[in-house]
Amino acid sequence: MSATEGMDARPISAATRRARQYTGTPEWFCEFTTTEVVGLGPEVGVHRRDPSSVLLVDGVFHTWYSRSTGETVGFGSGDPGAKVFPWDLSEIWHATSTDGQVWVEQGRAVGAGAPGAYDDRSVFTPEVLEHEGRFHLVYQVISSPYRLRSYESIAMATASSPEGPWVKSPAPLLEPSRTGEWLGDEDNRLAVLSQGDFDSLKVHDPILLPYDGRFFLYYKGEQKGEAYTMGGRSTRWGVAIAESVDGPYERSPLNPVTNSGHETCLWLHDDGVAALLTTDGPERNTMQFAPDGLNFEITAYLPNPPIAAGPLRRRTPTTTPLDGVRWGLSHDVSGPWHFITGFRADERMKDLYAAGISPETAPAAGSWTSTPTD
Repeated sequence: MSATEGMDARPISAATRRARQYTGTPEWFCEFTTTEVVGLGPEVGVHRRDPSSVLLVDGVFHTWYSRSTGETVGFGSGDPGAKVFPWDLSEIWHATSTDGQVWVEQGRAVGAGAPGAYDDRSVFTPEVLEHEGRFHLVYQVISSPYRLRSYESIAMATASSPEGPWVKSPAPLLEPSRTGEWLGDEDNRLAVLSQGDFDSLKVHDPILLPYDGRFFLYYKGEQKGEAYTMGGRSTRWGVAIAESVDGPYERSPLNPVTNSGHETCLWLHDDGVAALLTTDGPERNTMQFAPDGLNFEITAYLPNPPIAAGPLRRRTPTTTPLDGVRWGLSHDVSGPWHFITGFRADERMKDLYAAGISPETAPAAGSWTSTPTD
């Protein structure tokens, strides 16, 4: 049944009503181009994935990423030591660059813990924050054995230099809620009596932002009895907040703060927080903004966003939203061996549409012509 706007207004459809609620402006819209990077590309036998944001420190670019070797066999092999996924039996590695295109691996930054530790199976999916002269890596951890019903947590390591050495937190920074109830004893994460909270099974993909005088730890939650929404996985983001960078971190009562999104990508913009959501959920492939860091609204729909984007990390809030994703690193997981690529925001389409020029007749996007800077 159609709705009306006032007694004398003509009826409007639900689609029109939704369209009038969209608040996005052209400054949020862009397309993205993919670029090759040297040093982190395809290599048989090696997985490189989930790059962190890029830091510029004393004229040198830094990134951290998940790195593992060997083929994967999935669950059910009967060998508890077998590599299950590309991020299993992983380490966090560090690479540097002087131009953002040619990267040199500097080796392992953080490895798995000793047997019996909370991170003794794998450490992966890192993100980095430089704050008051110290560097903080937040990342995902899992303990042995790795099962379908394994809980996954978020930890942090701290150093006084991008080169380390990195000192791990004595315990996870954030753990899954572990609410809900399994059905039976079979190792089946879909068999549940109740699902529990949106992050009852795993907390993933952390990113740490200093905001509003506190520290906001955004993360992806995974629920027991995984569900699908509008044709996509039901992964959502939450945030845990602390007065000190070391914690303790308390979940926001508004969690989840998104209904979509896979790997987290957020940055400070004006007085709020901007976000790039990809891959999963009914609002995937959108740019969003929360003026309070908590209540996100869609500002743009994007045709081809980078997956697992790690953009150049700005030292101050952006005034133009796309400056938060102007360029950076992402990953390609389409082949047997995952690798890292580059990306750039390409705003030409916005300008072409505004000028009435057909995209098919527009010139091709150029490559980097100078060193990208902060």
